[in-house]
Amino acid sequence: MKINRFKKSQKILSFFTTNFQYHEPYQVLIDATFCQAALQNKVIIEEQLKKYFQSELKLLTTQCVILEAESLGGPLTGATMIVKRFYVHKCGHEGKPISASECIKSMTKSSRYIVATQDRTLQQKLRKVPGRALLYLHKATPVLEGPSDASKKYVNKHKNDLPENIEKRIDNLKKTAGIPSADDDTSKVKKKKGPKNPNPLSCKKKKPRANAETKESLNKVTPTINKPKRKRIKIASHVKEVLKKNIKS
Repeated sequence: MKINRFKKSQKILSFFTTNFQYHEPYQVLIDATFCQAALQNKVIIEEQLKKYFQSELKLLTTQCVILEAESLGGPLTGATMIVKRFYVHKCGHEGKPISASECIKSMTKSSRYIVATQDRTLQQKLRKVPGRALLYLHKATPVLEGPSDASKKYVNKHKNDLPENIEKRIDNLKKTAGIPSADDDTSKVKKKKGPKNPNPLSCKKKKPRANAETKESLNKVTPTINKPKRKRIKIASHVKEVLKKNIKS
């Protein structure tokens, strides 16, 4: 079960990292309701969250959250002591504190926080905003809620768009490499290259062929003459003696 829970949390984190630029160390914004649930279930928040995410975390709260917990008094005394241990992030409401839920809503408009809360009303409001990650306790187990319908719709609508920081990096890399951008009017038009000559090493040499006309002319100049062969006639020896005697007489 622990392995499946870890795989699920990493899958959800990768969704927010890819589409909404969440990054380590992940900033977890905690309110007093989450601390109260952790106290009731005997959960050490920092230790349990590090085991759950297995990533670098930064646990935060605000002055508005602390002041609201202190104002509620007795029931939240233990939760107030726990929430005061976390780093107090500037919320912009110093001197004019507002309710904890409104403070968290205002902080999550521009920044990327994983909001840890048990407040159902606040959870419903944050689910309507794309890119808001929610964390809550199910008894003693932290649970990172999957992407809301608003987040999924936003991603499907802008899935072909590149984030601004990536577009800027691509433009800077093109400038350093000397590649003109698509919006640059002074970009040179590429010249069309013509067909290349064949490689002479890969071509076979052509054999010389004699024309038919030259063959006919050679035949006319040097006609072939068929000479008859001479036949030798053998004469008997007694006939030769008779002939010699006749020649002497």
